[in-house]
Amino acid sequence: MTQTPQDPPGKAVTRLQPAADGAPPQVADERATTATGGGFGLPVAVALIMGSIIGVGIFNLPTSLASIGPITLISMALTTVGAIALALMFAALSRRLPADGGPYAYSRAAFGNVVGFFNAWSYWITAWAGNAGIAVGWVLYVEVFINKGQNKLITVLLVLVGLWIPAIINLSGVKNMGSVQMVTTILKFAALLFMSIVGLFFIKRANFTPWNISGQGAIGAIGAGMAIALFSYLGVEVASVAAGKVRDPDKNVPKSTVLGTLACAVVYMLSLVAVFGIVPSTTLQKSTAPFSTAVNSMFGGTWVGYIMAVVVIISGFGALNGWTMICAEMPLAAAKDGLFPKRFNQISKSGVPAFGIIASTVLASIAMAINYIGSGGPEVFTTPPDHARPAVRARYARCRGGAGILDSFHLVLAQHRRQRLPVLGPVRAGRSRAPARHPRLLCAAGKDDPA
Repeated sequence: MTQTPQDPPGKAVTRLQPAADGAPPQVADERATTATGGGFGLPVAVALIMGSIIGVGIFNLPTSLASIGPITLISMALTTVGAIALALMFAALSRRLPADGGPYAYSRAAFGNVVGFFNAWSYWITAWAGNAGIAVGWVLYVEVFINKGQNKLITVLLVLVGLWIPAIINLSGVKNMGSVQMVTTILKFAALLFMSIVGLFFIKRANFTPWNISGQGAIGAIGAGMAIALFSYLGVEVASVAAGKVRDPDKNVPKSTVLGTLACAVVYMLSLVAVFGIVPSTTLQKSTAPFSTAVNSMFGGTWVGYIMAVVVIISGFGALNGWTMICAEMPLAAAKDGLFPKRFNQISKSGVPAFGIIASTVLASIAMAINYIGSGGPEVFTTPPDHARPAVRARYARCRGGAGILDSFHLVLAQHRRQRLPVLGPVRAGRSRAPARHPRLLCAAGKDDPA
């Protein structure tokens, strides 16, 4: 078992030893870096999944979809099916190969160092670019209360506050990060659940017509809606990325991935149906805070809308808190394998990859500031994610293997078979990983269980 000098005592997870360029990496043992206290368990892992998926995107999504029409509810339903499929894929992969780095580790085991590096690189770019987008969307709701004139300089300063406070929390340690994530996730989920249940009683059928106002055919409109809705489900894989921070990752990572995604899927679909049924599409197109507009229509006045705006502010803050950690965990995993600069592998006294946190937040700040030049808040909200969309598709495609939802797992099995590597057994906290042979995996690989 290899252990870097700065690795504190923690839980063992899978590490993949570097191999020759392009060759499949060899499996080895290494203790993952964990914060003081041994990382977090299933509840916080679920909160990490839900908190990362539910940011400000879902709260701004009705405005983005309104220009196409209520037909985008079908787009969201299809996107939801894809998100659940991805969650099941990551759950299966993390159960067989609970390695920190998640998608990076899976693609590297299947395709080698080169593909692994590009997966880690593209994931890292989408993560900090996404943080810039989340922070901009977050400020749209903050400005319901302050800077109502939307002075651009003040807006930029507010976005910087939204980026750097979560960074400071992450720098203070995993325990503090987990506590913030749990509280913010409970609050944001409660708000969406409220809209998903109570909002359904305020729906007016007339608001669902016209069904398609995009000027495109039904297929084109649904496809356009799916392209927008895609980013609402980013984050289904974050528990696998942070496996090094999760206790019993072979159990808790797959459970949290599936449970968190399913919970988000339910409230996403029901709350969107409620908002489209409460507010006409023509009104939603002009709204900068569609959920606040919806609850104001439900109860009259503006006070309930202000409460919803506060909830969205908390939601965005929680998403930034979780994604700031993920921005550092992916390059940390790649740096341990020698594929990223060594500085990303430096661990602070608080047990966190401080350089990765700071570097990612600096890049997100620069991307946000550049995109604000000549653009307003709504345009800036979509610009960084638009630029990152090809990388998002690529990072999931590499895990998918291109031929089926579990093809990446089959490729890993094939590499194990060809390279005569041991199939990995489960990981337990405080214990080193010993090579084991799972009957199901051996069967899939075309071997008999020697036991």
